[in-house]
Amino acid sequence: MRLCPTVLLVCILALPVRLLAADEAGAPRFTLDIVPILSKAGCNSGGCHGALAGKGGFRLSLFGYDPAADHRAITREALGRRIDLADPGASLLLAKPTTAVTHKGGRRIEPDGPDYAIVAAWIAAGCPGPDRDATTLRGIEITPREITLAPDAKAPLTVTATYTDGSRRDVTRLARFTATDEAVATVDPAGLVTVVGHGAGGVTAWFSSQIAVTGVVVPFPNDIPAATFAAAPRSNLIDEIVLDQLAALHLEPSPPCDDATFIRRAALDTIGRLPTAEEVRRFVADDAPGKHERLVELLLARPEFVDYWAWKWSDLLLVTGSKLRPAAVAAYHRWIRDRVAENTPWDVLARAVVTAKGSSSSDGATNFFAVHQDPEAMAENVSQAFLGLSIGCAKCHNHPLEKWTNDQYYAFANLFARVRAKGWGGDARNGDGERTLYVDSSGDLLQPRTGRPQPPAPLDAPALPADFSGDRREALAAWLTAPGNPSFTRAIVNRVWANYFAVGLVEPVDDLRATNPASNDALLAALAAYTVEQRHDLKALMRLILTSHTYRRSAVPLPTNAADRRWFARAYPRRLAAEVLADAIADVTGVGDAYTEIALNDGSTEKTTAYGPETRALQVADSAVKSPFLKTFGRNPRDITCECERSNQPSLVQVLALANGSSINDKLAAPGGRITQLLATGPTPEAIVERAWFECLSRPPTEAERKSFAEILTAAPAEERRAVVEDLYWSLLTSREFLFRH
Repeated sequence: MRLCPTVLLVCILALPVRLLAADEAGAPRFTLDIVPILSKAGCNSGGCHGALAGKGGFRLSLFGYDPAADHRAITREALGRRIDLADPGASLLLAKPTTAVTHKGGRRIEPDGPDYAIVAAWIAAGCPGPDRDATTLRGIEITPREITLAPDAKAPLTVTATYTDGSRRDVTRLARFTATDEAVATVDPAGLVTVVGHGAGGVTAWFSSQIAVTGVVVPFPNDIPAATFAAAPRSNLIDEIVLDQLAALHLEPSPPCDDATFIRRAALDTIGRLPTAEEVRRFVADDAPGKHERLVELLLARPEFVDYWAWKWSDLLLVTGSKLRPAAVAAYHRWIRDRVAENTPWDVLARAVVTAKGSSSSDGATNFFAVHQDPEAMAENVSQAFLGLSIGCAKCHNHPLEKWTNDQYYAFANLFARVRAKGWGGDARNGDGERTLYVDSSGDLLQPRTGRPQPPAPLDAPALPADFSGDRREALAAWLTAPGNPSFTRAIVNRVWANYFAVGLVEPVDDLRATNPASNDALLAALAAYTVEQRHDLKALMRLILTSHTYRRSAVPLPTNAADRRWFARAYPRRLAAEVLADAIADVTGVGDAYTEIALNDGSTEKTTAYGPETRALQVADSAVKSPFLKTFGRNPRDITCECERSNQPSLVQVLALANGSSINDKLAAPGGRITQLLATGPTPEAIVERAWFECLSRPPTEAERKSFAEILTAAPAEERRAVVEDLYWSLLTSREFLFRH
C-alpha cells in the first residue's frame, strides 16, 4: 500500500532529526566534515544556495553559519528527497554537484574524489546531525607564517585545524584561499602561491569561520648595499622597524626633505594650516641642533591643533545637523573640542562616549547615540569607530570575510538594548528641543534566527553574567579600552598614522579585519604597545611620528624606491582635504567664506548665525552647513561612520571650480583682500614674487622662477599690474604644489 504524499510528509517530519539508519561510530560529522565540503564547493555561497532566497528551491545558510538549519534543509525539506539512505549515490546532495543529474551550478564535487566519499559515508551512516558534534573547531593556523620568494617562484601552503578535544587535522584542501595583494602574489584553490610582482602581500585562509594569514615577501630587484640601511638615520622605533622592512624589500630610503617642505608638511598634518612666511624663514635659518623637535612641540601646543583634531574626531563621531538639532550639534562639537584641548587620553574619551547619559544639550557625548538609534546601529558604529571593524555583514549571517558570527553580532548588539531616549520637544528648526539619554533596567534584543535574546557579550569575550543588572555599556567600555584589547589601540594608531603619512598601515584606514593585514604588522604592533605605555596619549604618538626620520623623507622618488606604494621608503603626496584647502586659500587671499546656511534633509536651507565672518572651515562644527566648495572637494557628510565618506578623488568639477569659480577669482579681486594690501605698499616685482611664493608654497622662488615672473611684472602696463599679480597668485593657488601636501 502506498502512502499519500501528505501522510508521507507527516511520517518524515515525525522522524528524529538525525535520521539514523546505521551504526554511526566513526561516521563523518556534519559540522566538522560536511559543512566545510559544501563551503569549499561554493554550494552555500551568496551566488548559490546561500543566497537569501536560495536557488532551485534549496536554501542553505551563507557559508554554513547555521548548521542546524542546513541539516534540516538537506534531510527534511522537499519530502527528504535530497537524501537516499539506501543508495547514497542516488541522493540529490551528491547527484547534483557531480552533474549525474542536471545541475545549473555545474560540477562542484568530483565523483571519484575524497569529498564524494565523505558525503556518501555520512549519508550511509544515517546523516547524523550537528547535535552529535561535541567536538568543535578551536582555530586554524597556516604554515609557513611568512615566506620570502623570488620572482616567478611558487610555494605551497598548509592549513591545520585544531579542535577542542586536542586533535589536529590538515584541512588545506577544504580551506578557501585569498591573496591580499594580487599585484604581489596569487594563490590557487589548493593553496599554491605564485609570485606575480614585487612587494609585501599576504594570503588568507578561511575554514569554518576561522581565518589565518601568512605574509609573502618578494624583494625588489634593486642592488642596495647593506651599508645604506646601516647608515640611515634613526631616531626612534619607527625608523628601526621601517628600515628593517625596506632592507628586506630592497627599497632604498629617500633622503630627508628640505626644511621648507618639512615645516609645511608638519603644519598641514598637525594643525591644518600653512605656515606663515616668517615661520618658514625662521625655521630654515635655525642652525641649532634639535630644531625639528622644537617645531613639533610648538605645533602640538598651537590653538589650531585643537581646531584640526576636533574636526577629525567630529568626522569619526558624526557631528551633523542632518541628524541632530543645532543645540545638540553645538554641545556635541564643544564636548569633542574640550577633550582635544585637554589632551584627554583616547581610552578615556572612548569610554565617555560609549557610556554617555544625560541631556543632548549639556552632555554632548550623548549625541553619539542620537545618530545611532537602535542597538544594531549602535553596535556597528561603536565597532567601526573604535575598533576599525565592520561587523554589519554578520547581522544576517556569519561574516564572509571575517571571523565574526551571527551570534556574536547579536550578543554585541544586545549590550545596547537597554539604551533609551526620551523627549525632543520644541521646534526642530529653532534648535530648542532636548533629548535625554538613559539606561533602562530591562529589555533585550532578540536574535532573529532563534527568536531568543543572545546573551550580551563584547566581541571575542565571555557573555555577561545572567544576573548582571548594571549598565551593560560599562562592561563593554571596560573590555573595549582594556590594554589587552589590541584592536582598540591598533585602530586609533592606524588613523593617526594615516593622517601623517597619507597612507595607513592598514588600508582602508578603518578596515582592520584579519583578512586585510597591515603593510608592516610589526610596526603597527609596536606603535600600539607604545600607545598603551603612554596611556593612550595621542600627542605622544604624534610626537613619535613627527620626530622620526621616516616622516621627514622626501616625496621625490628614487629609481630604487619609485615602486614603493605602502612601505614608507619615501613620502606620499596627498591632496589637501576640502576644509584645509578652503582655509589655505583664505589665508593666502585674506578673504574667507561665509557659512550662513544649513542644508536640511528635505533639500531646503535655513539661515544660521552660529558662524561669524572670521570662522574658518575647520571650525565649522556642522557638516550640514552649506558650502559648494567643501562639497565639490569631498567633504565628509558624516552620514555613516566610514572613512570612505570623505573623498580626495579629483574631478572635472574641481578643475572648473579652481579655474573659473568664485572660490579663488573673487577672493583675489576682493577690494579688502591681500592683493590690495600688497599693492598699496608699492612693492618691487621681485618682492611680489618672493611674497607670493612664501605665502602660497611656503618656500622662496628659485632663481629661474624669480627672474621669469619679475620680468612679466616689470613689462606689465600700470593699469594691468593688478590683473597680472592676480594671475600670478592664481597660477600658484591652482598648482599641484599648492593643492597637495608633499
